[in-house]
Amino acid sequence: MNFAKFPSIIQVPPSKDKTPDAVVSKKYKHWRWRMFIGMYIGYTIFYFTRKNISPALPLISEKLDIDIIQLGILSSVFYIVYGIGKFISGLFADRANIRMFMAIGLFSASIIHLFIGFLDSLYLIVFFWGLNGAFQSMGFPPIAKGLVHWFSPSERATKWTILSSSHTAGTFGVGLLVAGIINLYNKGIVGWEAVFYVPGIIGCLTAIFLFITLRDRPVSLGLPEIEDYKNDRPIVELIEKSKSHWELLKKYIFTNKYIWLLSFANMFIYIIRFGTLDWATIFLYDVKGIDQVSVAIFWTLMPLAGIPGGIVAGYLADRFWNGRCVPINVIYLVLLTFSIVGFYWYSGPDNIMGTGVFLLLIGFLIDGPQNLISGVQASRVTVKEAISGACGMTGFFGYVGATFSGIGLAFITQKFGWGGMYGVCALSSVLCLVLVLMTYKKEKGHL
Repeated sequence: MNFAKFPSIIQVPPSKDKTPDAVVSKKYKHWRWRMFIGMYIGYTIFYFTRKNISPALPLISEKLDIDIIQLGILSSVFYIVYGIGKFISGLFADRANIRMFMAIGLFSASIIHLFIGFLDSLYLIVFFWGLNGAFQSMGFPPIAKGLVHWFSPSERATKWTILSSSHTAGTFGVGLLVAGIINLYNKGIVGWEAVFYVPGIIGCLTAIFLFITLRDRPVSLGLPEIEDYKNDRPIVELIEKSKSHWELLKKYIFTNKYIWLLSFANMFIYIIRFGTLDWATIFLYDVKGIDQVSVAIFWTLMPLAGIPGGIVAGYLADRFWNGRCVPINVIYLVLLTFSIVGFYWYSGPDNIMGTGVFLLLIGFLIDGPQNLISGVQASRVTVKEAISGACGMTGFFGYVGATFSGIGLAFITQKFGWGGMYGVCALSSVLCLVLVLMTYKKEKGHL
């Protein structure tokens, strides 16, 4: 991996002269808040250009006359490209400028949205939606790098889950946006293509905001490393400073069994997340008979509940287990399993309250393990110099699960019915729990 061939604007900026001790705290406080807010807003809008398609699936299916298998293919192509892209982006983001990497990714994804809605060919839509997945993969790896360089291990679970709630804020926000667009479409005010070009315009403007707001590591601003500033050492710390980036990846990611365990756990959590989220609109509309606008509003309940769900999980991990994630993940996964089963059996137009409650529970409970497994736990079992690569690895497996949730769950639903689909989601929750438990001793620092 020769980063010297990268354009200089994308490369990690060099360290600056040390800031005088008298102003370090003030400057650190300013930039920690600025980086956090910038990354939060940026990743929120990444989801405006990623999840805008999900609440509009019934409308898109109707306008393009495509069936459930074709919808599954559309979802799976995105997840395949995104998963591979996230892995590759993760390997490069550790040696790239956070500011440019994230801004370029969002701007490129947003440009695609300005015209994709006007395509009338399913094959072209699949191609460009897959290309969107490639640019979307540039969103989280620089955030992972930013989190470990700007926030210390003992505060990281809380900060990571708060920032990770940006994806649920984005999903919730775009759900409301698309619901409003569908309502305007039904009144003949806008075309259905607005579900694409409106988020695209918002994304382009936000990419400019990221370029203005973000920077790279503390040392690129003349500040000390976060571990020195907070006097908080990680469980795994890099000793061999002279190792090449490829050697770091081999030692701390590819031959790290705990990263592999968390990667497979993340695969199962993504099967649940996207199985319950992406297919909820079709399930509630076609099977349960709830109208399109209500379905779009219901769809927003899961990400809405996910915001406090993830933050509470991170806070409890820091507050009661010194940043360790296994105990709270086990609690969440047990409750999640029962919530999935309850949603399948008790949702419907004759039980609107129950439908909403179970969607809220699933949303609340799924965000904790998702945020902690692929991010905070990964950062606790590897070095920060390889964290983007580690998150790329866990993220890749996550989107293997997401890919299965597309075409795989579509075939299972077609063959075994919706009971088979939600049964697979419940089983995935149990398997995820088992894998998480296998990292318990390592997280305590006993291995």
